[in-house]
Amino acid sequence: MSNIKLGVEVISAHGLFQRDKQNSCSPFVELKFDNQIFRTTTKPNDPNPVWHESFYFLVSDPSFLSTHTLEAHVFSYQDESDAKPFLGKVRVNGTSFVPRSEAAPFNYPLEKRSVFSRARGELGLRVFITDDPSITPSVSESPRAYIPSPRREHVSSLITDDADERRELKKPITRTFYNATPSVNQQQPATMNYGMHEMRAAAPMPPRVVQYNGPTPPLDFSVKETSPFLGGGQIIGGRVVRGTKRPASGAYDLVEEMRFLFVRVVKARDLPDRDLTGSLDPYVEVKIGNFKGVTRHLDKNSDPEWNQVFAFAKENLQSNVLEIVVKDKDLVLDDYVGTVRFDLHEVQSRVPPDSPLAPEWYRLENKRQEKKKRAEIMLAVWEGTQADEAFGDAVFSDSLTSSDSSDIISANLRSKVYHSPRLWYLRVRIIEAQDVIIVSDKSRLPEAFVRIQMGNQMLKTRVSQRTFHPTWDQEFMFVVAEPFEENLVLSVEDHSEPNRDEPVGKAVIPLAAIEKRTDDKKFRSRWFHLEDSISDAMDEDKAKKVKFATRIHVAAALEGGYHVFDESTYYSSDLRPTAKQLWKPPIGVLELGILDANGLHPVKTRDGKGVSDTYVVAKYGHKWVRSRTVINSLSPKYNEQYTWEVFDPATVLTICVFDNGHFGEGKNRDQTIGKVRIRLSTLQSGRVYTNAYPLLVLQPSGLKKRGELHLAVRFTCTSVSNMLMKYTKPLLPKMHYTQPLSVNLQEVLRVQALNIMVARLGRSEPPLRREVVEYMTDAKTHLFSMRRSKANFYRFTAVFSGVMSVWKWMGEVCSWRTPVTTALVHVLYTMLVMFPEMILPTVFLYMAVIGLWNYRFRPRFPPHMDTKLSYAESVNADELDEEFDIFPTMKAPDIVKMRYDRLRIVAGKIQSVVGDIAAQGERVQALLSWRDPRATAIFVTFCLIIAMVMYITPFKLFALLSGYYFMRHPRLRHRIPSAPLNFFRRLPAMTDSML
Repeated sequence: MSNIKLGVEVISAHGLFQRDKQNSCSPFVELKFDNQIFRTTTKPNDPNPVWHESFYFLVSDPSFLSTHTLEAHVFSYQDESDAKPFLGKVRVNGTSFVPRSEAAPFNYPLEKRSVFSRARGELGLRVFITDDPSITPSVSESPRAYIPSPRREHVSSLITDDADERRELKKPITRTFYNATPSVNQQQPATMNYGMHEMRAAAPMPPRVVQYNGPTPPLDFSVKETSPFLGGGQIIGGRVVRGTKRPASGAYDLVEEMRFLFVRVVKARDLPDRDLTGSLDPYVEVKIGNFKGVTRHLDKNSDPEWNQVFAFAKENLQSNVLEIVVKDKDLVLDDYVGTVRFDLHEVQSRVPPDSPLAPEWYRLENKRQEKKKRAEIMLAVWEGTQADEAFGDAVFSDSLTSSDSSDIISANLRSKVYHSPRLWYLRVRIIEAQDVIIVSDKSRLPEAFVRIQMGNQMLKTRVSQRTFHPTWDQEFMFVVAEPFEENLVLSVEDHSEPNRDEPVGKAVIPLAAIEKRTDDKKFRSRWFHLEDSISDAMDEDKAKKVKFATRIHVAAALEGGYHVFDESTYYSSDLRPTAKQLWKPPIGVLELGILDANGLHPVKTRDGKGVSDTYVVAKYGHKWVRSRTVINSLSPKYNEQYTWEVFDPATVLTICVFDNGHFGEGKNRDQTIGKVRIRLSTLQSGRVYTNAYPLLVLQPSGLKKRGELHLAVRFTCTSVSNMLMKYTKPLLPKMHYTQPLSVNLQEVLRVQALNIMVARLGRSEPPLRREVVEYMTDAKTHLFSMRRSKANFYRFTAVFSGVMSVWKWMGEVCSWRTPVTTALVHVLYTMLVMFPEMILPTVFLYMAVIGLWNYRFRPRFPPHMDTKLSYAESVNADELDEEFDIFPTMKAPDIVKMRYDRLRIVAGKIQSVVGDIAAQGERVQALLSWRDPRATAIFVTFCLIIAMVMYITPFKLFALLSGYYFMRHPRLRHRIPSAPLNFFRRLPAMTDSML
């Protein structure tokens, strides 16, 4: 039986609905989890009760813990009946359960049980998971009855009285019920799936290109819809056409089937010794035709163990014989030890979910194909697909190099899954210090400040006035990552001279000791003694000694209610808060099939020809995936499938292709080949999108297309109602609105979060390099770019082009260019003025009709990089050189001067436009400010006259006459501006008051 227990601490409730006759309530809480029920005690006549009672549920099957739900129902006790008036309920999903060390109290809003029920207030719970064997599950062997009556002092007399005793038996008690065995037949949440049954071997047909029905970008840069043969059949128009191929029984159906010959080299025994030097340095070569895989060599070992897997693509095999050769590593010439041969026609196939094939011992043969007496090697050889469990750990034939297949090289070839660390905001408030004394001169008043260091992040407070008890009261924000291995270091220093700071003392606060909070409630502050060094500050025994010392008053908290931005805000793939107890259940599953790439451009030269060693990285949420590296191929095939849980449709999946610089000369940086972004809200639920995306890269030499990437994407919605409700919820967690962070602070914290993520992912094996993480997260989009500035300006004009078009059309109506149209507008305007209640229905009906009409022209697949929108086709070389320049710049002074002058010209135009807009607003303010007394007097007189006219004139008549005057015939117009416009332009602005 599992030792895992779910702990629930019922803390308090407030603002409960008052249901009884005394305008109050006597609440108690009923907890339900995994067919177990616990009840708290009853708090009589208390709408804001406090319990602080803990219960422990037995978890029957920890593997299904995330699928269970904890329910907390709040009822009110009534003395005169068995009824339990409902006050509200709380549901906590299993995905938000966290260990006890991470759990923090959280106030859950009470929900209604039905449409007609009434509920309000909040319930404070602390939910956590524990495996502490000293804690036993709560059992009601001796149930505790709580008497919710003010007559508690008369309990003895009540028990002796039979009628009162029967009344006491009706009162709620704390009890545990075990109704049935918990069900374990529930489906687990979707995770990355590698299982797929074997399908019939068939020669894959080339993808069929379907006509492009979307907008018309340049042909070379357009997205093409393809129809590959995936696991479930041929995909045409986003649907699987059955009958073209036997459907796969597993869920691995977004990639094309690839047949592999798997060879597992486990170990060898009784290998012969050398003649003079003793034991061998054995290694194994696995050869089929021109393909050769090499294991690592082991020094001085006659019973070596390798346990390595090699995979050879069936479509590239050039021989029907598999040779496994054992050799002895030598400085001059490797010695031959023995061989095992297999006829590929006799190799059996394996289909998951069958158990792995058991390896067997094979006797080595000499060069004359004679069996040796003792030397043996343990092997397993079978045929399979990419659904095989050995697929992830295998070294592939298209990834084999001429060098030794060492562990480092093999690690940089395999596909891997990474999880970025969970990031927290650390809020530190430096309040004050006491008894700040300078050791060198105790009589001098210090000018103290505090230097706060958190890892590589360092901030400091302002310098206080000269005093022994300085006060700062400043807040600072840092980014930290789990696990909390670092300490918060506070250093109080004295600014004794302009270029000299003298340390006073240090305090060290472990991150694990800082409290966590999930809301905007106040967190407690503490006093810390300052020590001379960090080692003294970390010495707990020395800190416990009571003595006179300088103290610092600090308040710190780990903010779990924020979402820590580690990527660009516009391309965020996760918007959940840090604290797991605030996570909502997933609304769907995202599946990505990385099929292949074609038409790639050579990145490096090897053996006199251009090659590329490419791999694909995909990121969504905290999960990063990296495909295997395909060596020496400009048309690599990956056929790998990955899965993510989706919590918000307004998120973006990012896929990038890189060239592996580990196999180049000098091990250069991983070069970028292209990027694909897919916003989930643009995907239809359940449809399979199979497209070939162009890989576009903007370089200092211009825009380049470096190939195409074939992807298969499917978004499956598990709850339509939850997904639709997401569109009505705030985009960010609650803390971003109740206690918002400034834009500048968010940008600084984003840079800190990115550096932490780069450091953590760089510690993996194989590591994700800095250039990969920065390119995936668009880390440099905030830097200035003339091209991007022009593109944003054109986007701005495109947004308001509709308003300008309507204004131009209205000008044509007023000029009577088409008399029939102008007459119809007069009729429509008259109807709307006479029946104003029809204005809003007409507007909304018009928008609905436009939306239904545009349904015919909806996009058939997700949008991709638009080269015209990005202003990437017409940008000049100097602007690109400026965009890719480092910060700070290292260009020649004359180039910097030229770019600075160009920037001044652009900024001057923007300055003029902003000044003109401000001047128009200031003229409006000048109407009643009496800055121009004659103009204000004229306007006030005009307003009085219009007010008296409007009192005696019907509003509809005034509106009709105003509209007819605005649309009057050109013969009734003058070429010069109207009097109101002349009057407005003569009003003063604040421009003449500027220097």
